[in-house]
Amino acid sequence: MFQGYQTVEDMIKKYNPQAVTVETATFGMGCFWGPEAMFGSMQGVLRTRVGFAGGTSPKPTYRHMGDHTETVEIDFDPTLISYEEILRKFWQNHYPNRGNYKGRQYISMLRYRSGQQKEAIKKVRKEMERNLGEAIETEIAEYENFTMADERHQKYYLKRYPNTLQQLQDLFPKPELLIDSTFAARLNGFVKGYGKLRLLKNEIALWNIDEEDKEVLLNKLETIKW
Repeated sequence: MFQGYQTVEDMIKKYNPQAVTVETATFGMGCFWGPEAMFGSMQGVLRTRVGFAGGTSPKPTYRHMGDHTETVEIDFDPTLISYEEILRKFWQNHYPNRGNYKGRQYISMLRYRSGQQKEAIKKVRKEMERNLGEAIETEIAEYENFTMADERHQKYYLKRYPNTLQQLQDLFPKPELLIDSTFAARLNGFVKGYGKLRLLKNEIALWNIDEEDKEVLLNKLETIKW
């Protein structure tokens, strides 16, 4: 029976047991559907989630966001992808100085979780400002909170293929397993146009998981109908 990834810690043990830590990056760069797909396609990213952060409203929702911002959180293995690489991807894929369109919902925002992340932001920001030719106005502050968005917003592009979701039901019988899955994050990126199934197959072949689990995932990629 396919074991899957039940928790982030379990993902690390299977994906790269040599890793000693899992780091989390929290940021806003516009509508959260696209960034979740883009970052979910990247090797070293273990889990993606979308939600709301940066505001004071106690229980933000998509329809009643208050002063929060649409936000993506990704858990990543820093031995496979660095926070600096993530920051470069963040700034290279949106314009950070577009102002407060629709209030705070779509602002450019970073929330650092450690002193190391704060220093990395300072370093990469200077680099990106040289490339952009102007000062970057991304709102940068220490992490305080993150509220998950409704299930329908998680892995949004993958959910536009209901027949595919049905075919994944044997792997992810519960919604939270789909949300937490590295495999689902990659598929969500693929259907949005990031990466190729051939490269995903090559990546899975290197995952440090049981051979039986590896075979299940590779067979799923071969037989899945979109």
